[in-house]
Amino acid sequence: MTPKPEDAQSYTLPQNNGYVNSAFVNNEKSSSANLSNNTNGDVRHSPQPTQPSRPIIDFDDLLPHIGDFGRYQKILFLLMIPFAFFVAFVYFSQIFITLVPDEHWCAVPELENLGYTLEERQQLAIPYDENDGYSKCTMYAVNFTYIHSLGIRKADPNWPKQSCAYGWEYNFTDIPYSTVATEFDWVCENAYLPTLSQSIFFMGAIVGGLMFGYIADHYGRIPALAGCNIIGFVAGVATAFVGNFWQFSVCRFLVGFAFDNCFTMMYILVLEYTGAKWRTFVANMSIAIFFTIASCGLPWMAYYIADWKMFAIVTSAPLILAVFTPFVVPESARWLVSQGRVEEATKILKKFEKINGRKVSPQIYKDFDESCKRMQEEEAENANYSLLDLFKTPRLRRITILLIVIWMVISLVFDGHVRNVGSLGLDFFITFTIAAATEFPADTLLTLTLDRWGRRWLAFGTMVMSGTFSLLAVCVPVGIYSAALAILGRFSVNISYNIGLQYAAELLPTVVRAQGVAFIHIMGYVASILAPFVVYLSHIMNELPLIVLGILGIFGGFLSLYLPETLNHELPQTLADGEEFGRGQGMFDFPCCAKQVDDDVDKECGNFQRSHSIGQASLRASTRGEYSSSMLQRSVRSRASFKSINTKL
Repeated sequence: MTPKPEDAQSYTLPQNNGYVNSAFVNNEKSSSANLSNNTNGDVRHSPQPTQPSRPIIDFDDLLPHIGDFGRYQKILFLLMIPFAFFVAFVYFSQIFITLVPDEHWCAVPELENLGYTLEERQQLAIPYDENDGYSKCTMYAVNFTYIHSLGIRKADPNWPKQSCAYGWEYNFTDIPYSTVATEFDWVCENAYLPTLSQSIFFMGAIVGGLMFGYIADHYGRIPALAGCNIIGFVAGVATAFVGNFWQFSVCRFLVGFAFDNCFTMMYILVLEYTGAKWRTFVANMSIAIFFTIASCGLPWMAYYIADWKMFAIVTSAPLILAVFTPFVVPESARWLVSQGRVEEATKILKKFEKINGRKVSPQIYKDFDESCKRMQEEEAENANYSLLDLFKTPRLRRITILLIVIWMVISLVFDGHVRNVGSLGLDFFITFTIAAATEFPADTLLTLTLDRWGRRWLAFGTMVMSGTFSLLAVCVPVGIYSAALAILGRFSVNISYNIGLQYAAELLPTVVRAQGVAFIHIMGYVASILAPFVVYLSHIMNELPLIVLGILGIFGGFLSLYLPETLNHELPQTLADGEEFGRGQGMFDFPCCAKQVDDDVDKECGNFQRSHSIGQASLRASTRGEYSSSMLQRSVRSRASFKSINTKL
């Protein structure tokens, strides 16, 4: 139970909320020292009374006083809506502007000028195969004017053939508009160009992540949030005016700067100001509702706009609204504290207090200020830790490598399913909508099961299910059955994706957590660069992408069994903790059935010192990411990671 605001000078803070009277521990240590120094065996106590120090108050301890999820937090929650739409537009829009209709063939303007209909042109100029239909990339190399003068209306299969010399014609029945790929004829020998442009987009995401991570660390979250959206706006609109592949690629590379950053910085800001008991709801529902609505609506925007240039402008123009961010969204108080700007952070928190209609004792703010100063001193001691420390001891090195490989597999499989919709044999726009809609039940199911079934077995189960459904989709005829199984694979990997980075944030030691999660996230981007090429394998064999995604999913699932479980376990703080974490756990241990074993610290020091260590860890971990690369802040897509990091440590 938290103290009432009017108890200004005499409030007592409960230990179970992370408040610990460190003077009690000091007294215990002092008493122990007196006992050990007394050679006569008498029990003596220090005659000097110890002045009680103020309690440790970290950011999460202060939130209940200003309101866990008050009026201001609800306003910020609704302000996530445009940013959720932004990330959906940035991520998915390139898919719709690079679509290529399945049916296309060589253009023969010579015959068109002679008044031949489409069917007549195909019969006379395009080679035909009983299995594949009219050729997409070759035409007969003959003088069609001369052939016409002879009255010939049907081709001789023995005529010589050549590559398309005058461009292509497209059947726009299924894809009812021209795209950048059809406008510039990125087919046949140039069919790899849309795939390459998708990979270039993810290269931009890596560079943008590093650049805006630096900006977020040194200049604040709000400048980084506004800046990445503005670049996405300029480059997205410029996409509509490109004249060749390399101009298009430069624009998409710059649009990649905004990917992830354009939403997750806002996502993290809102979670920071939300109380622990509401974070799971805010984190999950912001994705499940806002992102899902945007993703499901995007294909129909493309369908009804029916103009790739206008579509590029319409999906990019809203990003300019981010220029108003500094006027409506507060800066990260955690970041301000990390920069020593505690007064500014307190000013923002008092604004929350006022709008939420709360009253907070000035003494609580004073104790918060003192705790922040102690936190800065502790962080200075840990400044020498680096990413390389994760690879110096055998057990921690194995865990880190497993986390990297598993996250790369999850990223590749997830993005592969997103982009493989066109190979499922059904209407592209309907199939994409249904597949995108799986985000909502996936997030809801994860919310209900993650803290009951644990991370390891849930990651294993969903990844293996994703792989199994993908392989089953290959075993049935192309159409509704194969599409349904592939969509179930997408649903399963949605859950895996949401587990992945939370798992990494919980397994890596606190002293290198931000750097480690940032590196793992970057490696996920590297894997995403390969995803378009996996989908491109459909040009070789239509089922090949699902086979690759299925095998990778099952492989990643079994790898996750070699990670220790984190549910109901205190998370590692030091490198030594990380090396020992999970030792003694069996591969087939299941959290629902396992008996929680107390740590040696509990046995030797008692529950009070255990509470003290947890309180100190919470103070350190809740702002750890503000002292390291802000890639952590941008990368934790997982819905409940902040609950785990900020309240369980």
